[in-house]
Amino acid sequence: MAKSIAIVEDDPDQRANYTDAITKKGYEVVAYRSREEALQGMQDELPDLVILDIILGEEVDAGFQLCRELLTRSPSLPVIFLTERIDEIDKISGLRLGAWDYLPKPISLDYLAERISSLLRINEVRSENQEKESSTARHIGELTLDQEALLASWQGSRIDLSGTEFRMLAKLVRVPGHAVSYETLMHATMQSLVTNNTINTHMRNIRKKFEKIDSEFACIKSEYGFGYRWSQQ
Repeated sequence: MAKSIAIVEDDPDQRANYTDAITKKGYEVVAYRSREEALQGMQDELPDLVILDIILGEEVDAGFQLCRELLTRSPSLPVIFLTERIDEIDKISGLRLGAWDYLPKPISLDYLAERISSLLRINEVRSENQEKESSTARHIGELTLDQEALLASWQGSRIDLSGTEFRMLAKLVRVPGHAVSYETLMHATMQSLVTNNTINTHMRNIRKKFEKIDSEFACIKSEYGFGYRWSQQ
């Protein structure tokens, strides 16, 4: 069965272009023009992936609000922000909400299709491996990392990390106890225009996800002015 993609975009030409390009890649696509229309359309069933613009009509932060509402229903839902708002504060806000990716407009339609395909593959492998331990799994104390599925668990409970968050965590725990620089963590994100503030935001998000499982979690230590360290509890 074809994967389902929801697009929320208020510009009719862009909405049509995205829909056409993604449909040609074999996906089922439903497009919405507003936050209210999207909420109504996804009321009974969520798609496999959602693409959101931030400004929808007169609502300047509608995409952020919609992302929050969707992830409350399904924390593991892959969400991509596709927007002209490329300021760092907007990107940080999107990442804090739990988006898997933040892409600037204009964008190559072929590249967008590849990002969708990549995120869906990651999510599919995660689902397939949730009930079984892969041969690529690594144990670091109470942490388990499955490199193949990009899946992390703490004390046996799955943690829903984005691909970027997983890569950063994997880099952090490669040598427990050793400090990892901001520069190294930036390379792990595989993103351009990454700053120390962006890394700090990712780390806060990762910490919060661990703390939802373990309120006493304290393995991620900040190394002021340098980076972070994974310290066993």
